[in-house]
Amino acid sequence: MKVYISATLRSFFGRSAETETKGNTIRKILKELTDSYPDASRGLYGDDGNLRGFIRIFVNDEDRTDKSFLDEEIAEGSTVLFLPVIAGGVPNDSIISDERRKEVSLDDSEIDRFNKHLLLREIGVKGQKRIKAARVCVIGAGALGSPVIQYLAAAGVGTIKIVDNDSVTLGNLQSQVIHSSRDVKRPKAASARDTVRNINKNIEVIAENTRVEAANVMSVIEGFDVVIDCTDNYKARYIINDACILSGIPLVYAAIYQYEGQVSIFGHNGGPCLRCIYPEPPAPGLVPSCAEGGTISPLSGIVGSIQANEALKLIIGIGEHLNGRLLTIDTLGLRSDFLKISKNCSCPLCGKAPTIYEPEDFDYEEFCGLKQEEDEIPVEGYTAEELAEKIESGEPVTIIDVREPHERAIKSFPGAVVIPIGQLVRRMNELDPEHDTVFICKQGLRSILAINTLREAGYKGPMYNLKGGMDAMKDIVFSNEAGWL
Repeated sequence: MKVYISATLRSFFGRSAETETKGNTIRKILKELTDSYPDASRGLYGDDGNLRGFIRIFVNDEDRTDKSFLDEEIAEGSTVLFLPVIAGGVPNDSIISDERRKEVSLDDSEIDRFNKHLLLREIGVKGQKRIKAARVCVIGAGALGSPVIQYLAAAGVGTIKIVDNDSVTLGNLQSQVIHSSRDVKRPKAASARDTVRNINKNIEVIAENTRVEAANVMSVIEGFDVVIDCTDNYKARYIINDACILSGIPLVYAAIYQYEGQVSIFGHNGGPCLRCIYPEPPAPGLVPSCAEGGTISPLSGIVGSIQANEALKLIIGIGEHLNGRLLTIDTLGLRSDFLKISKNCSCPLCGKAPTIYEPEDFDYEEFCGLKQEEDEIPVEGYTAEELAEKIESGEPVTIIDVREPHERAIKSFPGAVVIPIGQLVRRMNELDPEHDTVFICKQGLRSILAINTLREAGYKGPMYNLKGGMDAMKDIVFSNEAGWL
């Protein structure tokens, strides 16, 4: 049986993308995998021994995550896919009514501008007028938002709302092509607005430099026909999902990581929502974010373009949609799959007995079960300056680097011992409990997970987190290194 492992989980499987197993049931395959890859247990199972809620198991294109499928025999030659959230189709009517379509008209310049749309039988004049009448809210003006916003503007969407509270940095320009060098330090929403105006000055573009939260999300999306999630954090994704389902607004979802992407539509025509598929996000630090794991530049363009295409199909009322399906794309292996996803009758948001009636703000760590209890020992840490001073003074300290190989290749830490998180427990005898041990990662999240992992395993030595990770060390200069880290 061939088992395909998503990039976000490969660090637990010796970086393998595919593996062969002899097992013919999910239970046997899981047993064989964890026997062959001991680190995989940490990635696949929670402390309660159950499969983590942010992981789905697909056999061919069918979701087989539920325990009822554990011992169901799998046909020979099937493909098994382990897919975590990074996070269908029959022709549907347009989400833009005929009344709204008839309220708009196309002038001569628009007929020239959109002539290639008008030549398409499925779009024509009626479809283009629906596009012009549409109101689309794009949340996130970064990597995914860049192609989404530009293609919607080029297609002639009448009103585009851009929501983002971040500012442009030099590091954004590798994949966030809606911004340019002159936009560095400007608010992303304002930069994206100016780009839209350069594409089509007749479009109404609304720029909101704000963070989407439970308290404001309903007002942010109110009055829009479709919402496109181009965010890069789990908390925002769940808040946006909840608001769209409660408001009855279809949500076009996508996520990217390294070379892989996912696209789907939630909450359309009674279809599933994000909570139906992934009841919970991964714990902070367990799965690297795009900022930690990186993405190849064209990936956001590929996935974002599909998002824009899905939104336009909803607006025009043509084609097959990703409602009830999840499209996965692996640009490194040139592989794509359509995975069927079903509505969860027990979903607290859109199931038969919902318990969520309004978007709720939540503590991400508490939501993931990592909230520190009062009787727990707090995770202490050093700032970049404090760690540098400790090293310069010659105090004995062990530095443990838990980052991925490609991260260390970009920026190494002199004298650090490299131990992946999955190997910490079996290698903890390499640590000296008489000396301070400082754990480092890129942003200071995975290192906290490393400390808690060793505590659970019984390690008693003093352990500290590097606050802010290697990102916080970028301007630190060590005299014996003659330069910055």
